[in-house]
Amino acid sequence: MLIVDAHLDLAWSALQWNRDLTESAYTIRATEAGVPGKGRAQNTVALPEMRQGRIALSFVTMLARSTGHKREYLDYGSQAQAYGVAIGQLAYYRALEMDGQARILVDGSGLRAHIAEWENWESAGADPAETPPLGFVLSMESADPIRDPEQLEDWQQAGLRLLGPAHYGPGRYAGGTGTELGLSDLGEPLLREMTRLGMLLDLTHFSDEAFWESVRIYDGPVLASHNNCRALVPHQRQFSDEQLKLIIERDGVIGAAFDIWMLQPGFLRGDSSAGVFIDTVVDHINHVCQLAGNSRHAAIGTDLDGGFGREQSPCDLDTIADLQQLPSKLAARGYAEDDIKNIMHGNWLRLLYAAWGD
Repeated sequence: MLIVDAHLDLAWSALQWNRDLTESAYTIRATEAGVPGKGRAQNTVALPEMRQGRIALSFVTMLARSTGHKREYLDYGSQAQAYGVAIGQLAYYRALEMDGQARILVDGSGLRAHIAEWENWESAGADPAETPPLGFVLSMESADPIRDPEQLEDWQQAGLRLLGPAHYGPGRYAGGTGTELGLSDLGEPLLREMTRLGMLLDLTHFSDEAFWESVRIYDGPVLASHNNCRALVPHQRQFSDEQLKLIIERDGVIGAAFDIWMLQPGFLRGDSSAGVFIDTVVDHINHVCQLAGNSRHAAIGTDLDGGFGREQSPCDLDTIADLQQLPSKLAARGYAEDDIKNIMHGNWLRLLYAAWGD
């Protein structure tokens, strides 16, 4: 079954972690053997495995923070640095497109043609050596690289279609995970510019305060690209049922994340992944479906290799190709085929078609 994954930090993995994603995940693991650091030689995502797993479309990020708390390869000492890094990540996606590896999608007509090409590939026998290019929708996780709200239009013209203003900590535009900060002085003007441009708002990583302030200001299409359920894992990084219901009421979509600390209550980074399975992700998908009363708002946003690897992924997932286990696991929970298609790809496509208007 074709899959849409709403959150992959491909450029960050390729550039900040220095991985050639055109090689297989196994080759990358071999080259990182002996390299110290969390997630090294444990990666799960590379372009060959994405094709094997039928990841026809993914929301791919640009990620660079400038919060005043410097962290190597992620949080930079100045806004100019964050801007430069994000521009480099954008260039990486353009290079993959020039090489025929990927296709950056910016409108409904292009998306329909892309999905039709993948469906035709499937009906013709799904030869893994003959897949169409991987589809990319450009996203930004943390708006820190955007120099001021007026520059957002330049980013849109460059292909940006989704924006999550917050990440971890005190962002330039909004408080993120681990804070009780609301919107900054720049936050409201950014949201109003997003509304004017019709850019989708990714609510993931907002603090509770910033979440509720944002949805009062911004009335356009909303989503949570990679977010789990606080009712199952009580932590501020997850969204409460009240927040999830708001997204559902606004016809948004919530992508279930595969990071174990978002799946296992009390999980501490460095603990064993044993006992946490892909079925645990299905618990969160099911919770969203039960809140909604249907399957139209639950989807996938794995965040695989988002600063971690197999050591912090479900223990029965080796690479991203194992997302193909999900349809049978959903069927075992009683989900009908149409509901499974909604979760695997249909809901994200519906959201994009509605937002892009053609």
